[in-house]
Amino acid sequence: MAKDTFRDAVPRTLCTDCGLSRTDDPGRCGQACQFIRPDYPGLEAQVHGRARNPEEGDERFFGPYKKMYRAWARKPAEGAQWSGLTTRIAQKLLETGAVEAVLTVVPDPEDRWRPVPTLITQAQDMARARGMRMGYAPLLALLEPARDQGITRLAVIGIPCQVYALRAIEKELGFERLYVIGTPCSDNTTTENFHLFLDRLTDRPEAVSYLEFRADYRVELRFDDGSRREIPFLKLPISDLPADFFPLTCRTCVDYTNVLADLTVGYMAGEGEQWLIVRNARGAELVEMLGDEVRLNPVGSRGKRAGAVKGFIENTRLAAGGLPLRRMPDWLRPLMAWLQPRIGPRGLEFARARVEMKAAETVLHLRRHVPRRMKHMIPKHVWALVAPYGLEPEPGETSDKDAPRDP
Repeated sequence: MAKDTFRDAVPRTLCTDCGLSRTDDPGRCGQACQFIRPDYPGLEAQVHGRARNPEEGDERFFGPYKKMYRAWARKPAEGAQWSGLTTRIAQKLLETGAVEAVLTVVPDPEDRWRPVPTLITQAQDMARARGMRMGYAPLLALLEPARDQGITRLAVIGIPCQVYALRAIEKELGFERLYVIGTPCSDNTTTENFHLFLDRLTDRPEAVSYLEFRADYRVELRFDDGSRREIPFLKLPISDLPADFFPLTCRTCVDYTNVLADLTVGYMAGEGEQWLIVRNARGAELVEMLGDEVRLNPVGSRGKRAGAVKGFIENTRLAAGGLPLRRMPDWLRPLMAWLQPRIGPRGLEFARARVEMKAAETVLHLRRHVPRRMKHMIPKHVWALVAPYGLEPEPGETSDKDAPRDP
């Protein structure tokens, strides 16, 4: 389906246009949207056979899982964002006939950064989906067309808000087999805003072919002529961006690690490689399908996250309260940029820090902007993540079932 044949989205607040409102039954958003009344314990149990166990490994941070790996394709794919594992898994599913189509996004012909939903039915065509896109894409609008085409075995590659809605309506879709490969998502924005960001990073924004926020506290840019540039996080022009650069949806998202996917493929705990979170038997099947094409190693963890998370929370308090953030003095930036990758959290500790930051960001921004939504939008496990940093629910911020009870 071409991008201009989608139905118009139903206007809603706190919407990332996952595509559900463009389907035959837009009213399903009321029970399927993670920004209305999410039920993570219920859907985790539906998808993985059980909800997360806060006492089991790192499940309080990352959701239910069976195994985690640092991973790298032995023959990295040209043009891939990392080594190309997500693309290769999808290719293998098509090559083996395990699925008849893969629902994913490809670049807009007129803008390489704009994501366009598409159904891919030929393994060789998965190369079109390599690399990162930035912006919102109504991915789920193609679920009904896929079903109408007679597709019964489908793989979906999606970000958390898309995957949550997909899982909420999965049973009524009636697919014989559904594989869900999730990519983590922290802060998305419009494609137009992303171009503004590129304009601030380089005087050649039109030539940027690759951008990645890496786990070594640097952003890597690659250009069409083969040249590269690395920018330390602390030197990014974040404070120059407009206040609404990241919409409230992304500032209040509680699912960085895509907990309802069968397999999450990211990088935050990869220490320079990819990070695989195998969540259930289907996820294990996807990794096993790669065989010796992938190199798997245990995940590591270094450093302490508490200081970084506390600093982030203080800055977020100021931002959520409408106060200007203090810029770091220019003379201090090079020193801190040198120190950060050496003394900051790495591996799993880096990923834990990011999850706690997102949890705190959710509480502070909802409390500032739409406090009446808090009791419905903030799951119980999020309050547990922010409690060590002094963030406790105030009266009316939790639902009755989550409210503390008298002993």
